[in-house]
Amino acid sequence: MNKELAFLRSFAAITVLGIIFLSSVAFKGSGNYKFNTIDVQRINIVEPDGTVKMIITNAGQFPNGKDKVNNRMTNVTRKKRSGMLFYNEDGIECGGFIYDGQKKTNGHSSGLSLTYDQYDGDQVMQLLTQDYKEGDKRHVASSLVFNDRPAGESQQKTHEIMREIEELGKTDKAAARKKLQEYEAQGLVGGAPRVMLGKSRSQNNGLFLFDDKGMPRAMFYIDSQNNPKLEMFDDKGNVTHTWPEQLK
Repeated sequence: MNKELAFLRSFAAITVLGIIFLSSVAFKGSGNYKFNTIDVQRINIVEPDGTVKMIITNAGQFPNGKDKVNNRMTNVTRKKRSGMLFYNEDGIECGGFIYDGQKKTNGHSSGLSLTYDQYDGDQVMQLLTQDYKEGDKRHVASSLVFNDRPAGESQQKTHEIMREIEELGKTDKAAARKKLQEYEAQGLVGGAPRVMLGKSRSQNNGLFLFDDKGMPRAMFYIDSQNNPKLEMFDDKGNVTHTWPEQLK
């Protein structure tokens, strides 16, 4: 009996060691592995030094809040969505692809966004579509947008500023607005859309141009009644010229 127990213990130990060895060899190999189907909640694409270059994730594993990627804080208030996030050689987020869509009590909402960021900043190019339905009314807007970003912008500094403004706004909204304007004047936060090509929320399809403050200055579009129009504006948003008719 003692000999049988000793044999079983030895056999079990050898089996476990064999499984560990085979598993380590399988996952450390340099060859390519082929699978028909993989079910996974999140994939991190990394460089040999461990730097994350891309994250492919479901909504639940989307990094936000107190999560860190490449030892950097993520966007605290960003909603969790399924999609992809891109990171540059310095480990800084530089764009992403996200999407969502779901039925509501009286309609639905859905959206898709593909963005590319300024270095250590926010998006300078965005491909965007939004689809909202409430009751019998449905609004669909799709566009390609190019933005200007502040020269002194950095993602970590922006997070700090936004948290500061949020805390200040809880007790003094006027002081929070003033503080934000100060940071904008320093070129640390802000930004403005400059070019939009696509369908606006007013259902106009065309080319829309903005100044460096984000104010509309020129539009060439087809309106919801299929009429072609060209409009120009001053820096206050007042129409100065239109086509086919010019204002007097």
